[in-house]
Amino acid sequence: MRQLPPLSALRAFEAAARHLSFKRAAGELGVTPTAISHQIRQLEELLGVGLFERRTRQVLLTPEGQLLYPVLRDGFDAFAKALDALTARPSRHVVTLSATNAFTARWLVPRVAAFRETNPGIDLRLHASNEPVDFRSGVADAAIRYGRGPYPGLVSEELFSDSFAPVCSPRLGMRRKEDLRSRSLLHFEWRRVERDTPTWRLWLERADLPGIDATGGTTFTDESHAIQAALAGQGIALLSLRLVDDDLRSGTLVQPFGPVLEGYRYHLVHPAEARARPEISALRAWLRSAAAQP
Repeated sequence: MRQLPPLSALRAFEAAARHLSFKRAAGELGVTPTAISHQIRQLEELLGVGLFERRTRQVLLTPEGQLLYPVLRDGFDAFAKALDALTARPSRHVVTLSATNAFTARWLVPRVAAFRETNPGIDLRLHASNEPVDFRSGVADAAIRYGRGPYPGLVSEELFSDSFAPVCSPRLGMRRKEDLRSRSLLHFEWRRVERDTPTWRLWLERADLPGIDATGGTTFTDESHAIQAALAGQGIALLSLRLVDDDLRSGTLVQPFGPVLEGYRYHLVHPAEARARPEISALRAWLRSAAAQP
């Protein structure tokens, strides 16, 4: 067995030798200068040599102290390095994906568990905003854009197309499109309305159902709120079938009749310089897989 002096005495000596001050060594180790002096005296008595030359307001290393100090210094440095290596956590990659509030809540959130399972070393952060993210701000690494495209200056990959149809709670008992005359219409605001934007006006035109106010009913600024209102039975909404797919499968919402309007397309976009990042590749692979699921 190794016969070594007490570790506390060796630490006190190393700190005092490094600072050439009992007071500063005491501050570093959280003890009093008297305790440092006492531990060093014990070490000197145990070794049978003087380690410090004590002068007024100053201490200097003796030749024996100069011999011992670098050995202890390097030893404590090696201890610290080994302990850091044992306790250090591997660095994790973080990727931030931006999407609209509705797409984040209704499509991304139910699927994030699959991303964690296939990418345990990457943390996914979801940034929900109805405003297109500016990649120069550093807010997000990639985004889901909804529209026709193209998106100049960005790498773009189409995930899937969208379609819209009247959707409501089965509690409303709607069977025929003529039932719309006795029910409240639910709307949400589009950022920009074009001729082919899937609104109630366009749907009523395609359904050949005159006499219904295409703007009447309740309007929400956010699409997810219109979905919640439909779930609550407050009326019938013209909704993205992609975003309410789970509700249609479970029967909490129904699509009582057509026609179905064509929507826009969802694209994954990101700056070209992010293409080689492994977390972007992982994000792209996960979204491809999720988009391909029925």
